[in-house]
Amino acid sequence: MKATRPEDPAAADAVPAVRLTWLEGRPVDSAVSTWGTPWPRGVVPAGQAFTLGDGTPVQSWPLAYWPDGSLKWTAHAIAADVPAESYTLRGGTPAVPATPVTVEEHTDHVDVDTGVIRARIRRGGAELIAHIRRGGVEIARRGRLVSLRQAEIDESEEARTPLERRESDIEQVVVEQAGPVRAVIRIEGRQTGEQGVSWLPFTVRLYFYAGAESIRMLHSFVYDRDGRRDFIAGLGVRFRVPMRDAAHDRHVRFVGADHGMFAEAVQGITGLRRDPGAAVRAAQIAGTRLPDPATWNRRVADRLRYVPEWGDHSLSQPSSRGFTLKKRTKQGCGWIPVDQGGRAAGLGYVGGVSGGLAFGLRDFWRLHPTGLDIRGAHTDEAEITVWLWSPDAGPMDMRPYHDGMGQDTYPEQLDGLDITYEDHEPGFDTPYGIARTHELTFWAMAATPPADRLAAMADRLRTPPQLVNPVEHLVSARVFGGLFSPVDRSNPARAAIEDHLDFLFDHYRRQVEQRHWYGFWDYGDIMHTFDEDRKVWRYDIGGYAWDNSELSPDLWLWYAFLRSGRADVFRFAEAMTRHTGEVDVYHLGPWAGLGTRHGVQHWSDSAKQLRISTAIYRRFHYYLTADERTGDLMRALVDSDRTFLTLDPLRKIRTEPYAPDPHAPAIGLGADWSGLAAAWLTEWERGGDPVAERRLKATMRTIAAMPNGFVTGEGRYDPDTGEFAPAGREVSVSHLSAMFGQVEICAELIDLVDMPEFERAWLRYCRLFNGTAAEQAAETGASFGDLILRQGHSRLTAYAAARLGRDDLASRAWQEFYTGDGYGPDLPWRAERVTSTLNPTEQAAWVSTNITALYGLAAIQNLALIGDRITAP
Repeated sequence: MKATRPEDPAAADAVPAVRLTWLEGRPVDSAVSTWGTPWPRGVVPAGQAFTLGDGTPVQSWPLAYWPDGSLKWTAHAIAADVPAESYTLRGGTPAVPATPVTVEEHTDHVDVDTGVIRARIRRGGAELIAHIRRGGVEIARRGRLVSLRQAEIDESEEARTPLERRESDIEQVVVEQAGPVRAVIRIEGRQTGEQGVSWLPFTVRLYFYAGAESIRMLHSFVYDRDGRRDFIAGLGVRFRVPMRDAAHDRHVRFVGADHGMFAEAVQGITGLRRDPGAAVRAAQIAGTRLPDPATWNRRVADRLRYVPEWGDHSLSQPSSRGFTLKKRTKQGCGWIPVDQGGRAAGLGYVGGVSGGLAFGLRDFWRLHPTGLDIRGAHTDEAEITVWLWSPDAGPMDMRPYHDGMGQDTYPEQLDGLDITYEDHEPGFDTPYGIARTHELTFWAMAATPPADRLAAMADRLRTPPQLVNPVEHLVSARVFGGLFSPVDRSNPARAAIEDHLDFLFDHYRRQVEQRHWYGFWDYGDIMHTFDEDRKVWRYDIGGYAWDNSELSPDLWLWYAFLRSGRADVFRFAEAMTRHTGEVDVYHLGPWAGLGTRHGVQHWSDSAKQLRISTAIYRRFHYYLTADERTGDLMRALVDSDRTFLTLDPLRKIRTEPYAPDPHAPAIGLGADWSGLAAAWLTEWERGGDPVAERRLKATMRTIAAMPNGFVTGEGRYDPDTGEFAPAGREVSVSHLSAMFGQVEICAELIDLVDMPEFERAWLRYCRLFNGTAAEQAAETGASFGDLILRQGHSRLTAYAAARLGRDDLASRAWQEFYTGDGYGPDLPWRAERVTSTLNPTEQAAWVSTNITALYGLAAIQNLALIGDRITAP
């Protein structure tokens, strides 16, 4: 369909109206949100403007295009003082904020003004944010990153290794958006010490919204050490806060668990032996300006110099189960314990009645060990630090968890794989190049906020407001290959499957909490397999430990959200995307663009593969939230075909000599190609990259030209032309080939690209994987051998049934689904309490033992593929 010119009034009228709602319900106070909305093919022209029905100002920009040039995904941002229950997005001229956010670029800095606060971002040096001002009052200054480096980990009680402090060193500042609703500034650099030695390259994005008093910071860093030395002993974000008010008008706040709050003055005048007066005490508790001391009880006012001023406060969250809070008067004096609690909100404040800075870290206790520090609040300038890795925890231990145990040769490593499921190789168990992202918020407050305001801020920090599209619109737009339909309980068979899907999600969600799957590097992942004897997950046994996206739980979760719209599913998937895209993938070094197979440590296994780093896992989060960091991660994968010249994924099991040819490296047609195809497709649709489009279509065409297509298993690929070399009638089929996004990416490509020969090649693979040996041999020249994960592959049979209109394949798909090698309808779909472990938990051993079948049940979430063709048994 030809795209309509955007200035044509008829174009705006043709844009479908989309009713947007809040993921967790309408926020009770002001809220900002950024989201993505999909559009059916050929309906919305490029350049189309958008408006919200109630006149709320909105900023919009394109995220992806259909091949005909029409819009596929658009991003939108709002900043609402009084959020509505819902919004209607449609074509039209957007309203403009009364006071838009503005950006002024200068030679050595960038100034951003939201209408409430004004911030200066330096283009060089250590200070990311030189100052934040509100109403002409400087609220904070010298915002920078800090880290503590420890050369060695002390192995004896007597040893003490000195710490070296390093700070951010800016290399580049880019204005990515400049309003009117939303401005985004990207800052890149490294942390540098006094001797000029740098480490931990970072990317920081600062987000400003019209009318907002806060700055959102997305901080991503890459660990650029091998894990055997140069340990992180502290990692944080630091500001200085001018303290203008009298000590008794200065305040410190921390929000604890369940809105519990530490709320005290730097110099407290309550609880003294002498009473200053009820009005004075009430004002201090409220955080408002105290009456002139001349009006107080003289026995208090004349002795204020003897009342301690508590300048330093420190909240430490060493685990997901508890925090401690302490304070002292100043450096050199002893710390006094204040309190302990469970899970701090991660929000603090320091300032006075004339203004101050609130600061917070999202997922504070989930990403432990974390901390919030305030120092020098009794002086003219306080210093706050949000610790992403708290120094209280000691150095971050990234060393390999074993010494190799003699696995020096490929045969020895394969022997070890046979017993622990870990694919070890010397030098490959390194964290060099992995990354982590944290989300922080800083509020420039005009005065000390009251308790209810702080509680609301903590809620926004924990659960940022997120606008979402209705499930029906996501389905009708036919994005992500149209491979999902809404939750449907219209008959007993469908209802049972939906109930089982809900059970699986609820089970894993509870396991995260009960097994404490939290921590700096761990939060967002799940475990692979359960040990029924010890009644624990196999956290210490090779490849049975952390899952690292094995068999695509990322896809299971995102499709579960797309079908249901459930907030808890979205947040689970969001956390997994943040983890797997950062921690399980290399962003520097020879393996940049590759991910690591499952293991005891997220980086310990020697299998570095595209099946983990694949963009197919990130696309959902990017398109639903317009998150720039997720977009960066996918863009970094566009040239990952070059990694096959560096590392052969099959190096340990090849039976013939192999050396990568610069013009013909061997690339698997399953998990390898699907990972490449996902990156190329995403880059092509995001901006029309001709190179990505050429590589994508050339590989599709040359796979289809192989006599056995996908059944060939592997092809010789030319990075210069993007083509696979002609192949013979080889037959090589793995049960893993289609389990890492290939089903999804092929469905999208078939829907997008008119290439019948490619569809035929893919449908043949779909028909034959679970076919009989005779059927396989008749079409390809050989049977596929004994294959597993047949239940998971029932979705391939179902897809072929739907595309070919064959009822016999539909019936076979249902039979494979119900009687395959995975979950059965007669299993005990329940969990049982286990009290024999360190912490009593729930167990559903058949779920975790058969994690390979998780893909099977989740895979047939799209019951509409065959549900209308045949009644489920």
